[in-house]
Amino acid sequence: MRPLRFSINITLDGCYDHRAGIPDQETHRYAAETLLRADALLFGRVVYEMMEAAWRLPQSGVRPDWMTDWMVPFADAIHAAKKYVVSSTLEHVDWNAELVRGDLETAVRQLKREPGKGVYVAGMKLPLALAEMGLIDEYEFIVHPRIAGYGPTLFAGLSKVVDLKLVNRIEFSSGTVALRYEPKR
Repeated sequence: MRPLRFSINITLDGCYDHRAGIPDQETHRYAAETLLRADALLFGRVVYEMMEAAWRLPQSGVRPDWMTDWMVPFADAIHAAKKYVVSSTLEHVDWNAELVRGDLETAVRQLKREPGKGVYVAGMKLPLALAEMGLIDEYEFIVHPRIAGYGPTLFAGLSKVVDLKLVNRIEFSSGTVALRYEPKR
């Protein structure tokens, strides 16, 4: 059985807006290595479309002007990864992706039953639903040393407390800290 892992960048005050973090070479390298520890990625429609717009590599092989050399390993890793997209509105997906339809809990339990290294989930609404179902096996918060002063809080609306135990901590030279937790069972 492969674990379902949730990983997200947040600020000290809990803002999870992707524009609020402090992207740098070290955290991008860590993110690329993280993606390589999984067999697949699980996205909702919004995150899938956002990631595809930013990180899908053109067939020409010419990368966008904004993409620095140190971003390329992350772009390569996310571009190559198998993706599952939970959406009731999309008619089709590509970019090495497959639509997930029907009962979410049944579909995710099936993905977890498959052999492999794991599945990473990203986003806001989808992880909230999966946390409600008790399906997330690992939570990773990459906390950036910034106070954004805005943004919805992570897991807003969760109907129950999820107690966690710290299993790993990595400090980056920028002051960013990756904190990995497992649910207490």
